Amino acid sequence: MSTKEIIRANWNYPTTIKVGAGRIVELPSLCQALGMNNALLVTDPGLASLPIVQQAVANCQSTGLACAVFSNIKGNPTEQNVTDGVHAYRAGKFDGVIAFGGGSALDAAKAVALMVGQDRPLWDFEDTGDNYLRVNVAGMAPVVAVPTTAGTGSEVGRASVITDVKTHVKRIIFHARMLPAAVILDPELSAGLPAMLTAATGMDALSHNLEAYCSPFYHPMASGIALEGIRLVKENLPGAVQDGSNLDARLNMLVASSMGATAFQRGLGAMHALAHPLGALYDAHHGTLNAILMPYVLLANRAAIAERITSLARYLDLPQPSFDAFLDWVLALREKIGIPHTLAGIGIDAAQAELIGRMAVVDGSAATNPIQFSESAYAEILRNAVTGRL
Repeated sequence: MSTKEIIRANWNYPTTIKVGAGRIVELPSLCQALGMNNALLVTDPGLASLPIVQQAVANCQSTGLACAVFSNIKGNPTEQNVTDGVHAYRAGKFDGVIAFGGGSALDAAKAVALMVGQDRPLWDFEDTGDNYLRVNVAGMAPVVAVPTTAGTGSEVGRASVITDVKTHVKRIIFHARMLPAAVILDPELSAGLPAMLTAATGMDALSHNLEAYCSPFYHPMASGIALEGIRLVKENLPGAVQDGSNLDARLNMLVASSMGATAFQRGLGAMHALAHPLGALYDAHHGTLNAILMPYVLLANRAAIAERITSLARYLDLPQPSFDAFLDWVLALREKIGIPHTLAGIGIDAAQAELIGRMAVVDGSAATNPIQFSESAYAEILRNAVTGRL
């Protein structure tokens, strides 16, 4: 941590956020302020047995807040994971949820908190039309979110991405009240994250901010948030990857992640439109997919975003600011932090390019891409990302 300044702040946008190293000790009081007496801590299997989870549970219990762990969650959470979480919640007579971990755990936890009070199936609340009006809001459980990775920003999101294993489609479950009531951004919790996961999740944060910035949807507030989020990634992601104990970099990446999820109220784009079906079909890591797809999508969108990207390059203080300067920075960043250049590098080929193109066109993220690509255009972007053709 920098000796010049120890960052510690309380924010109320877009929800209550406790920012700073060591703030995890405030978890019990945040839960109790929301009326929790018996909390279900939802996390992923990799974290469940680690000290950061065990200490959080012990801290809750020491204050009189009962707390138990549910961790039956996949890297791309499924409907069954949510159903199992709901069963655990009801069986344990819990009265609130602690969403603790990476994006998958947070998404699953938020979906569990929604579904504990519903009598309809999960897919009835997919983010389509006015499905959100079906939610029994009174039955939803309160949520405190504690991210341990800096990527998805799910801690400040009003939705969960859940995989439908029957159709191999990632579906977005939405309701405004799914936004957690309180968040803790504590960089000490992410200090042990391996370098490769730090890189992949950090690039996911970049993709959220970047696609929100490039969206044609009118939302100047989100544009400004995205712009600064990208700068924070530029200044902090290499340091976080190189030295996991760099709490300054870790904290700023957590903030950049939350900013990305706040900014993408403006919309996402073709990176996510492709990453969603790829993740559903190949069970690949979402952040890694966005990181690999990024330059190929930028080039495909170039005609519509060149001027805007030039402004971004100027804000980032890149030499000779231009679209090409920004693209070169993205490529250099990926290489520096160990992101593969191609999808082939993570075992994905172009055999299902046409299917993925069809799935991308109807993905919700496609609607706010700067160019409305056809199925064949998406398939071509995918092929380029498989072969490395820029």
